[in-house]
Amino acid sequence: MSGPSTYEPKSGITRWLDRRLPILRLAHDSFVAYPTPRNLNYWWTFGAMLSFCLIVQIVTGIVLAMHYVPHIDMAFASVQRLERDVPFGWLIQNIHAVGASMFFLAVYIHMFRGLYYGSYKAPRELLWILGCVIYFLMVATGFLGYTLPWGQMSFWAATVITNLIGALPLVGESIKNWLMGGFSVDQPTINRFFSLHYLLPFVIAGVVGLHVWALHEAGQNNPVGVDVKSKADTVPFTPHATIKDLFATTLFVILFAVFVFYMPDALGHADNFIPANPLQTPPEIVPEWYLLPFYAILRAFDFNIGPIDSKLAGVLAMFASIGVMFILPWLDTSRVRSMRYRPIARQFFVIFALVCLALGWCGGQNPGLVLFKVAPFSATMNWVTGGQVTERPIQATSESEWQQAADAAVAELRSQGASMTAVVREGATNGSITGVIGGTPQTRAVDGDTADLLEEHVSEVKAEVGQAAPFFSIERHSPARFTVTNFSLLLTIYYFLFFLVILPVLGLRERPERVPDTIAKPVTQGAS
Repeated sequence: MSGPSTYEPKSGITRWLDRRLPILRLAHDSFVAYPTPRNLNYWWTFGAMLSFCLIVQIVTGIVLAMHYVPHIDMAFASVQRLERDVPFGWLIQNIHAVGASMFFLAVYIHMFRGLYYGSYKAPRELLWILGCVIYFLMVATGFLGYTLPWGQMSFWAATVITNLIGALPLVGESIKNWLMGGFSVDQPTINRFFSLHYLLPFVIAGVVGLHVWALHEAGQNNPVGVDVKSKADTVPFTPHATIKDLFATTLFVILFAVFVFYMPDALGHADNFIPANPLQTPPEIVPEWYLLPFYAILRAFDFNIGPIDSKLAGVLAMFASIGVMFILPWLDTSRVRSMRYRPIARQFFVIFALVCLALGWCGGQNPGLVLFKVAPFSATMNWVTGGQVTERPIQATSESEWQQAADAAVAELRSQGASMTAVVREGATNGSITGVIGGTPQTRAVDGDTADLLEEHVSEVKAEVGQAAPFFSIERHSPARFTVTNFSLLLTIYYFLFFLVILPVLGLRERPERVPDTIAKPVTQGAS
């Protein structure tokens, strides 16, 4: 797109270098004279922010690797020593930890901008696919880095995710054992995770180079989605885009610094400041915030789908949620790139963005959390006051005949006038039965807003009745309720419908607004 090179060496040294290694010519043609669509807005500045984040993560990561000890007994202590004893170690560690969050914040905005303005459409399909590869590598790198401090959340996140990979058919178990270096998360696991976490950022840098190369070959998209037709549609990259990128990146760095210096741990999890303990599972196991939407998709399936069990269904849905973006250029059938001129698609896109935010919220909640229910949790408690308590053993001739022997014992006590009975199984073929003959049957209804609160009320009734009742029979009633898992499933369905149904159908049925003939026309006329 940039056309013939306009670079002219000014000195003997630059002429000598240009004949042997034209790196200055490449930089000039790529970042100085490169023709840029003149209507680019600030949504196009996040590429510069991402480049800044990648450099920061690589530099700080190399320094941290000089002090980190990838050993299950020393990893946690090495991170603490780095923050306390190494000069400016606290600053480097905070920059690296916060930088991961800033990296993902910028890449999410970058991706949503690409979705809205149709930057994945021809001739930029490969540019989009390379961007998806970068994102997938970022997800892998972020997860591996999350495990390295070897705190409680690090260890258990590694345990959960590696076990989930094992659910994949055919290759899952082999990949899991290779990642863990054995049959459980242990010393070989942290060695592998550290090596991969150190390697992948350089792989990302390589793919970023291909991404930029593909960008320069296909040319930049722009807010109106119209291809460049003449020089009137473009301006040189420097100073127009350079100054805009510099200003936006400066604001981004200010936000970055606010987190680094004032709330470096706000985006992390408190349990990760506790050393890893394989014998104590945290109440809630959650990844970092930027992986929460995919974690919600993973947990959305708590039921089997035919021959596919719930665990495998969640894993497949999680990987498919990223994989579907790779084929997006062929799913969207609209000839118009920018949703600025597609009012119906724009509305569905806004819903899609809200769905992604809601999935992130769901990923950080207890999957059993009840969002609303049609009635309280309730139970009916039955007991007998007074009467004669009798207890006798139950002995079956074999394990398969236990239930028959228990039913016979209950029937015998009932025939003797027992108003309540309770059977306790103590072994494979033996147990006991307790019954109350005579007395006054009592019933009380108990309810609670949550299942835990219901159990508290049940315990209160038992304590209140006290010695008046030898035992209780309790019938618990769970109301129809809508939980975080149900909500996640609905959101997941819309997520896939947006890519697989909504965009293809809208591309064929929607009547877009008129798109301008050139980029220059709406810019010079002030049209939006």
